[in-house]
Amino acid sequence: MVPRIDISALFSESAEHAATDAAIIAAAGFSGFMTICGLPPEVLIDPASRRALLRLFDLPAGETRRLWRQKFDPAHRNVYRGWFPLQNGHETYKEGIDLGPDLAFGRSVVDPTDPLREATPLPRETELAGWRAAAAAYFKAMERVAQVLMHALARGLGLPERIFDATFAGGISTLRLIHYPVRPPASMAGIPEDKLWVAHRGERHYLLGRAHVDSGLMTLLAQDGVAGLQARAADGGWLDVPPEEGTLAINFGKLLEMWTGGRIKATEHRVIGRGEERYSIPFFYDARADALIEPLPLSGAPRFTPFYFGDYLWSTMTKFVEFQGLEGLRRPQGQR
Repeated sequence: MVPRIDISALFSESAEHAATDAAIIAAAGFSGFMTICGLPPEVLIDPASRRALLRLFDLPAGETRRLWRQKFDPAHRNVYRGWFPLQNGHETYKEGIDLGPDLAFGRSVVDPTDPLREATPLPRETELAGWRAAAAAYFKAMERVAQVLMHALARGLGLPERIFDATFAGGISTLRLIHYPVRPPASMAGIPEDKLWVAHRGERHYLLGRAHVDSGLMTLLAQDGVAGLQARAADGGWLDVPPEEGTLAINFGKLLEMWTGGRIKATEHRVIGRGEERYSIPFFYDARADALIEPLPLSGAPRFTPFYFGDYLWSTMTKFVEFQGLEGLRRPQGQR
């Protein structure tokens, strides 16, 4: 079972958070997955608030086409932020948009010389009145929750509470909105049966999101009440990550696992189809592009040569289907 942790103590002025810290570091080190509840009232993950963000998928095709990334429309300049349409012939079948920190903090965080810091193409206010403000508020709320969780992880590791703060200040986090439609036969053409279909609890399901481990640091996911997300269990099987109201699903990336010497676990996960459409809202909490990732003062953790977060992120994200083919479009930080 995926652990469920009430983190309300982390938002209290009281310092009585030791039990919560212990529960978080235990889940992070064993399953690498958890769901959290006890969020402040300003963290709006209720059905109405999710629906306000997911209105984006109600736009006509001509409007979403304006937001497409360059990979899907060569006339567009944006390569990292923006819309990715459905693609047939892949294990992963989804559409959505990647939104950067300029959504919440404006043009001051944009650097046109770095694709990781490019401006995000956004829907017109005339088409979705109030959507930008709602999305910006959600982005800021997720940053707050993520920072609180990183403080808890630091304390649980025996490190200074704010040891990660400078790394994430001015970070390039991504708010992603995803729609998984019911998968049509045309989308499955050319995919080997053993890569498309899986058995779970005696039933046969098609894949919507192939099994993978997130490459970065931490992911905070709001689900829409439709099951389908699964995490790899210690015995090699798959656990359902329940889409309970009032909770966020939390998992960790390969970089955080490496950085902490394996004390925090990056867990493989996937999305299976159950014959109904599904929406989800992941928030990828990322460091600054120019943040130098250096060994932490953890006893027994392997040493490594420091590297820039942006260089690492670009080299890993271009392995995912939405970004394949972009490898040569960014010059490494160390070569600038």
